[in-house]
Amino acid sequence: MSNKTINVAEDFSRYPAGRYYDDGPYSGQKFREEYLVPVITNNEKAIINLDGVRGYGSSFLEEAFGGLVREGHTVNLILNTFTLNSSDSSLTLEIKDYIEHGSDSNM
Repeated sequence: MSNKTINVAEDFSRYPAGRYYDDGPYSGQKFREEYLVPVITNNEKAIINLDGVRGYGSSFLEEAFGGLVREGHTVNLILNTFTLNSSDSSLTLEIKDYIEHGSDSNM
C-alpha cells in the first residue's frame, strides 16, 4: 500500500467552496471524486494537508468527506485511509464528525 500527500491549497485550490459541481469549480463533490476516491480505489493511504486555504465551508467538507460514506465506503476504511493534518484541530474534528455521520445526512 503506497502513501501520498494531498495538499488542498496547492493541489486543489486555496478557495474550496460549494457542495456540488454546479456550485463552482472547486466543490466538495469534485474534491471527493478527483482526489479522495482514487486513493481508496487504488488501495493507497494519504495524508491530507488542510492548511493554506482561505477557509472551508461546511457544505464543501460534508460533501467531500461525508459523501464518501454515502457512496458506500465504511467509516473505518475512510479513517484508516486518510490522515487529516491541520494546525486547526477543530477542523479535523469537524471532518471526522462528517465522516462518522455521513450516512445520517439527507443532502
